[in-house]
Amino acid sequence: MSILTQKTVSKKISLEGIGIHTGVKAHLDILPANPNSGIIFKRVDIDRNNIIIPTYNNVVDATLCTTISNDYGVKVSTIEHLMGALYGLGIDNATIEINSQEVPIMDGSAKKFVESILQAGIHSSEVPIKIIKVEKKIELIEGDKSISINKSNVSLDIEFEIKYKNEFINSQKNKVSVFEDDLSNIYNSRTFCLFEDIEKLKKMGLGKGGTLENALVVKGNSLVNEDGLRNEKEFVNHKILDCMGDLYLSGFKMIGSLICSQGGHYLTNKLLRKLFSDRNNYSLIEIKGKNLPHSLAIKNQLRSIA
Repeated sequence: MSILTQKTVSKKISLEGIGIHTGVKAHLDILPANPNSGIIFKRVDIDRNNIIIPTYNNVVDATLCTTISNDYGVKVSTIEHLMGALYGLGIDNATIEINSQEVPIMDGSAKKFVESILQAGIHSSEVPIKIIKVEKKIELIEGDKSISINKSNVSLDIEFEIKYKNEFINSQKNKVSVFEDDLSNIYNSRTFCLFEDIEKLKKMGLGKGGTLENALVVKGNSLVNEDGLRNEKEFVNHKILDCMGDLYLSGFKMIGSLICSQGGHYLTNKLLRKLFSDRNNYSLIEIKGKNLPHSLAIKNQLRSIA
């Protein structure tokens, strides 16, 4: 299978689960789509104007999750884990049908999405992929939070740092190369919160579907979940998963080097808006070549299409 041609799922994938914030059960189907279709969400519980495109400028809320909307106010929320799975697995085209506003949280990670896609299989077309190449450094600093993206030769590197006063979480940092590294620990890392924040979430009308089955909860200096952590950097690795999913709202894979400290959905979306506000900040390129064994081999295969 060439890494340089557009891909979709080989067959329909069906999943069900609870929305972590709405508490509403949802059924979701991931369907194959033609090349150059992109990722499309379709609210099948609504008869008209029910298509929502997951792009950075369709984000209407980034409070604890990413929510997108179309021009008619039809929304889909908590899309980031599914989008992160699609991004990491190289799924360029798919139609996602859902009968509720919120994507099921499953176990709080992208694990079930990834397993289901791999089990169904990935279909590779003959149509070359397109990639966004960052040309200039873009940086945002808001208080103690910061995010930047800069040039990279042929990869997408994400370096993420979190800092918590809680001694159990404390400070964590990790860096991954999205196109080259084994992302298993990223996919498997679950969403998390502090025990003392649960009541705040409820007052905000969020977290209605949250349980120890779909979220890590830290109380004091210990983890409430009896099964423990899946990997030693599960907290920061989940943030990297979120970041991957939010970056896919650029519409394409990306070549760049991202560094973030204490950021989240809001800051990543704000970075994309700033990046795409100036055509000089990036290039849209098409990959030419087949069956190259490593992403480094694409270095001389880039041709500008913009």
